[in-house]
Amino acid sequence: MDPKKTKKRRVPLATTLIENFGLNPAVATAIASIFIAVVLAAVVWIIRSAPPRTIVITSGPAGSSFERYAQNYQKILAKHGVTLVILPSNGSIDNLQRLQDPTAKVDIGFVQGGMLPKDTVVKGLVSLGSIAYQPLWVYYRNPTPITRLSELQGKRIAVGPVGSGTRALATALLTANGVTNAAPTVFSEQDSTAAAADLLAGKVDAVFMMGDSASTKTLVSLGRAADVQMFNFAQADAYVRRFSYLNKMTIPEGVLDLGKNLPAKDVELVAPMLELVARDGLNPAMSDLLLSVAQEVHGKAGFTQKRGEFPAPLEHEFPLSEDAQRYYKSGKSFLYRMIDNFWLASLLNRILVAVVPLALVLIPTIKFFPFAYRFRIQLKIYKCYRPLLRLEREAQDVALTKEDAQELLKRLDEIEHSVNHLKVPASFASAFYELRGHVAFVRRRLQGVATAPEMTP
Repeated sequence: MDPKKTKKRRVPLATTLIENFGLNPAVATAIASIFIAVVLAAVVWIIRSAPPRTIVITSGPAGSSFERYAQNYQKILAKHGVTLVILPSNGSIDNLQRLQDPTAKVDIGFVQGGMLPKDTVVKGLVSLGSIAYQPLWVYYRNPTPITRLSELQGKRIAVGPVGSGTRALATALLTANGVTNAAPTVFSEQDSTAAAADLLAGKVDAVFMMGDSASTKTLVSLGRAADVQMFNFAQADAYVRRFSYLNKMTIPEGVLDLGKNLPAKDVELVAPMLELVARDGLNPAMSDLLLSVAQEVHGKAGFTQKRGEFPAPLEHEFPLSEDAQRYYKSGKSFLYRMIDNFWLASLLNRILVAVVPLALVLIPTIKFFPFAYRFRIQLKIYKCYRPLLRLEREAQDVALTKEDAQELLKRLDEIEHSVNHLKVPASFASAFYELRGHVAFVRRRLQGVATAPEMTP
C-alpha cells in the first residue's frame, strides 16, 4: 500500500508546526485549530458587525418639521447607500412609544423634551444629541392682546392631536395656569391644519402648535391673518424655571415674513429641545453616519437657531450614547475622513478593529513561541549531555580497567539510545549531530581501553 495514502491528512498549519518545531501531532493540531477558530471568529464578527443597509425612523405628521427632517435624512443617507424608511406618526409621544415597544421595528425617532414623567429612567434608549429647538406657537383670536395663558379660561382651545408633543406640553402649561378641559373651557384635538382652519373660521379661540404637528406654511398663514395674534410668553423666564426641559427663545421681528414684517415685534417663546433618540445597540458606524447627516441637516442657521448650534451633546431625559459622546469629541474616525465611500471605510474600520487586538495578542505569542520551543529542545539536548559528561570524566580515570570500560560502554549505549530517540526539528540538526559526534568520540576512547592488550608484569 502506498504510504502516502495511509498518511493522515492534517491542516497545513499543523503539518508546518510538526515539521519545523517537532511538535506532537495532537498538540500541533490543537494549536492550528485554535488559531483557525480565532481567525474564523474574527471574520464572522467583521461580517455580523456590518452596518444595516436599511433603518426605520418614526417621524411625525404630514407637513410637520419632523417629516421634513426625516425626508432630508432620507435623501442624504441614500447617497451613502443606506435606505431610510419613514414611518409617520402623530408626534413625539407616538415616537417614544414606538421606540419603547420591542415589537415595533423602529431604529430611531424624534422626541421632544418633557415627554417623560420626572425622574423616570428609560432603559434601552439613548440620545444621539439635541438637534433643534421646538418652539411652542400659540395663536389666538381676541380684541386685545393676551398676556397670560390663564386668560384662555373658558375658551375653545385646540391643544393638538393625541400622541403629539404639542398636546403634552400645551396641557401641562395650561394646567399650571389653572386652565383644564372642563366647562366652559373646551379642549379639541385637531391636527395643525384643521386647527388653523378652525381658528380662521372662528370655530376655536386659540391653537397650540409645534414642529411635530405644524408646518411653516400654517404658521405663516396664521401670522398673516388680520384678526389672529401670536401669543408672547412674557413670563418665559418663569416657565423655564418651573419646567426644566424648556428654553427661552426670542423670535426676531420679521423673521417669518420680512415683507409683511411678521411678527411685527420680537416675540418671546418657550421651547423644549428636540432629540434624536435611538434604540441602544445601534450600530456604531451607523450612529456616526446619522450624526454627520444631522450636522448637515440641522447645522444651518434658521429663525430659531444659529449656524452650527445643532446637533449638540445635550442630555435631557435620555443618556447620550457612548458612540455619540465619542463623535462629538473627535468627529469622524480617520478612515471615514479619508475615504469617501461609507461602506469601504466601514469594512476597513471593522477589519482594523478585529485585526489589531489579534495582532497585539498573536504577535508577542508568535515571537515567544519559537524562543520557548528552542529553549525546550536545548533542554532535551543538554539533558543528554549531563550523563555523557559524567561518563567521560569517569573514563579519564588512569586506573580504568577493561571491565570498567565495558561497564561504561553499556551506560553509553543507554545514552546513545536516548539520543537516537530525540525528536528535533531541522533547525536543530546541527546541534543534534554534534551531540551524536560527541557520543561517538567518547565511545572511541572507551573502546580503545576495552580492546587494548593487557600489560604483563
